[in-house]
Amino acid sequence: MIYTCTLNPSVDYVVYVENFELGGLNRTTSDVKSPGGKGINVSRVLKRLGSTSKALGFVGGFTGRYVQDYLQNEGIETGFIQAEGDTRINIKLKTGDETEINGQGSMISAENIQALYEQIEQMQPGDLLVLAGSIPASLPKNFYEELTKKAVEKSVEVVVDTSGKALLDLVPHKPFLIKPNHHELGELFNVDIQTVDEAIPYGQKLVEMGAKNVVISMAGDGALLINEASVYQANAPKGTVKNSVGAGDSLVGGFLASYSKDQDLMQAFHQGVASGSATAFSVGLCTAEHVEELKKEIEITQRG
Repeated sequence: MIYTCTLNPSVDYVVYVENFELGGLNRTTSDVKSPGGKGINVSRVLKRLGSTSKALGFVGGFTGRYVQDYLQNEGIETGFIQAEGDTRINIKLKTGDETEINGQGSMISAENIQALYEQIEQMQPGDLLVLAGSIPASLPKNFYEELTKKAVEKSVEVVVDTSGKALLDLVPHKPFLIKPNHHELGELFNVDIQTVDEAIPYGQKLVEMGAKNVVISMAGDGALLINEASVYQANAPKGTVKNSVGAGDSLVGGFLASYSKDQDLMQAFHQGVASGSATAFSVGLCTAEHVEELKKEIEITQRG
């Protein structure tokens, strides 16, 4: 079973306004509402690619019900824990330049935390747990590390998509997969990484520190998969980038949708890169048809 965990989900409210006037009355030309959060995006991509998952995390209030109902209407199983306060609303104002206003989210109690620990206790060896996104201010900064330790004790494979110290601290606990982009990788080691050749040694360093597989997204230069066996590079397919939001989540979702079926890392990497690209080239998340089209353009080469 694949579980995704989104600690700080949201309702993403995208508002389109022409000639926005600060301090005046503005009317939208259109708007879009959808559930947000990196783990939630992974679950939605898994569903589109024919794989099942269960979405975990904390929700609250009427906005939390919206997130839950939306996912269940898409056929995604949920196991959210009810927290105090409303799930946050993140506003993306599109009027020429994009302006974002992100809410604070629910308050997470000790009882909420214990309930999540108990969910991990119920997981089975070989299950996959995806920890993705930011950690709310009401939780300890090392919370992902604690979740990873508990999951690894149950022989659950952990996939982590976060950044900074929260990522670096959990690497020694041997996560199955981590997915920094090249900017986040540079931040981990206080260096500037612009090229594939610059990224490889730092990806290898994360493997030496404990990560079983490291996928590094390199924007227009494709992506790298680094593990103890070797270094692999996938090219980026051609297309016009319309939406960078959710592309990394789609890479993770595509990877796991493939890997959960046949445990083939190369096929998983291939589909992951195609899925991330398909989302980047679309207004919303990728579709299975688009992913299959882009797969034909992607080649994987061994770098060492």
